[in-house]
Amino acid sequence: MATGDLRGRDIALLMLVCLAWAGNFLTSAIALREVPPILFTALRFILLLVPLLPLIRVPPRQQWPRLATSSLLIGVLHFTLGFVAVKLAGQLSSPAILMQSYVPMTTLLAWWLLGERFGWRTGLAVAASFVGVLVLGLDPGVLAKPMASTAMLTAALMLAIATIVMKGQSGISVWSQQGWMAALSILPLLALSAWLEPGALAHLPQASWKAWFGVAFAAFASSLLGHGLYYRLLQRHPVAQLMPWLLLVPVIAMGLGIAFYGDRPGPRVWIGGALVLGGVFTIAIRQLQRGRQTISPPMPEP
Repeated sequence: MATGDLRGRDIALLMLVCLAWAGNFLTSAIALREVPPILFTALRFILLLVPLLPLIRVPPRQQWPRLATSSLLIGVLHFTLGFVAVKLAGQLSSPAILMQSYVPMTTLLAWWLLGERFGWRTGLAVAASFVGVLVLGLDPGVLAKPMASTAMLTAALMLAIATIVMKGQSGISVWSQQGWMAALSILPLLALSAWLEPGALAHLPQASWKAWFGVAFAAFASSLLGHGLYYRLLQRHPVAQLMPWLLLVPVIAMGLGIAFYGDRPGPRVWIGGALVLGGVFTIAIRQLQRGRQTISPPMPEP
């Protein structure tokens, strides 16, 4: 893997990734006004599966347990809970920031389950991130909707666990992995939607173009374009070098929320967000300084 400095073209591609993932918060939030979150997730994967079908390959037999587990953790639990959080929150700022807590969660899980060690500075950064979550959670607007924060933190935990599971995964291309994730998630999501969102499918023909645009943006702009470019960049640069730039995703999402979604984040959101993002930034910088290739975050967006 190349480890050269980021240059003009790669920075431009990384900015496009950030815009795609940040924009996904806005377009999904608008679509979720009409389409419930579990069905929205299923529709996203149905659209995503179509262009990926020719690229799917049967993985090595020993990789099936990891592939199936990570697919269900991310495809069913992480995405569904993330979209539930966005719908319940009624704003973009706090969900976009809380999503980033998967980074310190992954660091702790790698220490606990894999025996990976980290220094005291990284430990302080992890602690600062979780303090930031507590400060943000005490904002009156966030405190008024505790289920939204709980859902997003649980979504972040599912992503962190899946990241650990995927650490030993090999012999599967990025496109094949995404295709299998979609294929393995669609039926469970449709079953959950039929159970927990009765009548959702029947009302789907009434959805406006904004709802379908949100589904299409999530499938093609966020997943296909965003993740495709991101994994291309990972072939040239270590993830620790890319991660600080990815912190622009919640920042851009907050800007979009303020400009187009009526967000008015309070001071605790700004302070807590600064602690969370500062902690994540420090973790990435410390790992880069130590020359470590961090576990690649598979889906740092809802």
